[in-house]
Amino acid sequence: DVSLICAPKGLHPSVPSRSDLNRRKEMNVAEEMREHLEKKLLPFWKGLKDQEHGGFYGFMDTTGNVDKQAAKGCILNSRILWFFSNAWMVLQDQGLKEYADHAYRFLKEHCLDGQRGGVYWSVTYDGKPEDTTKHTYNQAFAIYALSSYYAASGDGEALELARELQRVIEIKCFDEYGYKEALDIDFQPADNDKLSENGVMADRTMNTLLHVFEAYTELLRVSGDETAAVKLRWMMDLIAEKIYNPDLHRQEVFFDNDMNSLIDLHSYGHDIETAWLVDRGISVLGDPVYKAKMAPITADLEQNVYETAYSNHSLKNECERGVDDEWRIWWVQAESVVGFYNAWQKVPEKEYFREAALDIWEFIKKYVADAREGGEWYWRTDENGRPDLDKPIVEPWKCPYHNGRMCMEMMKRG
Repeated sequence: DVSLICAPKGLHPSVPSRSDLNRRKEMNVAEEMREHLEKKLLPFWKGLKDQEHGGFYGFMDTTGNVDKQAAKGCILNSRILWFFSNAWMVLQDQGLKEYADHAYRFLKEHCLDGQRGGVYWSVTYDGKPEDTTKHTYNQAFAIYALSSYYAASGDGEALELARELQRVIEIKCFDEYGYKEALDIDFQPADNDKLSENGVMADRTMNTLLHVFEAYTELLRVSGDETAAVKLRWMMDLIAEKIYNPDLHRQEVFFDNDMNSLIDLHSYGHDIETAWLVDRGISVLGDPVYKAKMAPITADLEQNVYETAYSNHSLKNECERGVDDEWRIWWVQAESVVGFYNAWQKVPEKEYFREAALDIWEFIKKYVADAREGGEWYWRTDENGRPDLDKPIVEPWKCPYHNGRMCMEMMKRG
């Protein structure tokens, strides 16, 4: 009965009681995250392994029904590869190798265009090209996944595939203004409808740049790739000079071709995610100049998200033209746990960041995590924790990347 997991009436704003604060200080977050990963997330995604056609099933509705003939998003498959590769490393569980290997084979044999290069947007359930768009976002996530798979498996072929996709991005998807986004099968410009929202058609987005940054960080970490190091610095310059808005203490989201912002929009989840991913990139890069340059920016993003978006024990989605979207999106909650915890680790006297991270984790456990037998996480809830039962549990964007990463990051940090 899904009504059993809905929030009670009168859920209070995010001012935890003293007894709550004391309890949270005592709880072992790392152990809770490990249990959630091992008993909730991993069994769910293992169950979606397609033994017949490869990869993992691409769609599950809110009632738990799997469409075995749904298209398989290549972003979804890359994120699943990333998830199992990292879980294999973090948990030191050799039983996860078969799932990472399974995802790797599908990406290599079906998601990659062996003739023209690059990664498709999606393939059919049995692995044939379906949407042949070559989006920079897709290339980035494949690099991210292949780099982690290489770190887990030691398979040099995976690293070479990651480097080849990096070459695709730099040769086919980059120009004087930054990274182009939507391209067709032959890498000619196409409408960027897949990464545009809120009534605009963006030529470039903060979101795609962030995930190229994330991918190059992982490639640099596992291989010492010099091109990745150079481009991480370039991307941080772009964030500082074009994307970050110091007057509004946020990042701009959607841009025209010349990197002019198209809309008054504050994406709370992306800002808190950017803060900790930039910190991670700087740590891997080991460059004190960029650490000094970016530290005030990430601190400003963290503080503003805390002050404007954290309420009712959770994080709002975004604010468009001064109007908040109150939906609590699954990935926004996951990234805010890591982001606020990272903010506290940098400045331990700001204990409120840690309390916010633990408070949102409590919200996730109570309301976002699906308590039904065999459930994973709901796509979203309202501000009082009531789930939206019309949104699917699995589809091309709904994946184990954000929540799985939250668990693994907090296991390392807790």
